Amino acid sequence: MPETIEGFILAAGLGTRMGPLSRALPKPAWPLKGRSVLAHGADSLRRAGLVRLACNAHHLPGPLRAAAAEADVEVFEEPTLLGSAGGLRHARGRAADPLAVWNGDILADPPWARFLEAHRALGADLSWLLVPHPGGPWNPVWLSREGRILPPGETGEGPYHFCGPALWGPRALALLPDEGPADTKAHVLPHLDRAFGIVVEPFPFWEIGSPDQLIEAAGRVAPEAEGRIPGSYVHPTAEPPAVLTRCVLGPGARVPPAVRDRDAFWFEEGGNLVRLAL
Repeated sequence: MPETIEGFILAAGLGTRMGPLSRALPKPAWPLKGRSVLAHGADSLRRAGLVRLACNAHHLPGPLRAAAAEADVEVFEEPTLLGSAGGLRHARGRAADPLAVWNGDILADPPWARFLEAHRALGADLSWLLVPHPGGPWNPVWLSREGRILPPGETGEGPYHFCGPALWGPRALALLPDEGPADTKAHVLPHLDRAFGIVVEPFPFWEIGSPDQLIEAAGRVAPEAEGRIPGSYVHPTAEPPAVLTRCVLGPGARVPPAVRDRDAFWFEEGGNLVRLAL
């Protein structure tokens, strides 16, 4: 009998936001501190006692599978993307109650244990982890006095920012359509009366959604590793030259020492050294 899935990492995407970097690796497979972003997410879940994990994959499933193997995460390939929530159908019939859901392109250590405790105390069918809204382009989340997530267009307590961690109970998972893409706001929230937002204090959080965000995260969390050239990113298998400005050195990039470069992505592909504009 297949094992219960306690946590699911959303790791399927088209690779469009990372631009040329998507030629080499999908977002969750980029390393920071020597481990993929996917592996860091798995580590965070396991620190809360959530051991049996899975993820989905679409763009470059081979490198994603390699990153998942490093982290002992089961992989479900999606030849056709299933939207922001459709990938969770892979866990139906095997999901723990609740199923912890996390994003594969986020580097953070959310307070999972506290989140799980609050979700269970509320008897929730679906919970989102929220922080006070920091300003900026993110859609605000508003709550009722009881902490329920309000529909779009309604305001109440808040605004808050949904930072990715979610807990799905069986009723929420059962609402996902059986085929095609699925979206939480369209297919699930309108049909639940026990969908709650659980508010916590802000915690360190890096989205790895663009080349510049990868470079920034490397400088912040791995200054002696991937961020060892200020303002650039160096993959663990790359050999950098002396001077780079806003560059990403991807897997296997062995750039000649005399090279001076800026705004570029270097990586090895089929035995050849490739340079693309960043």
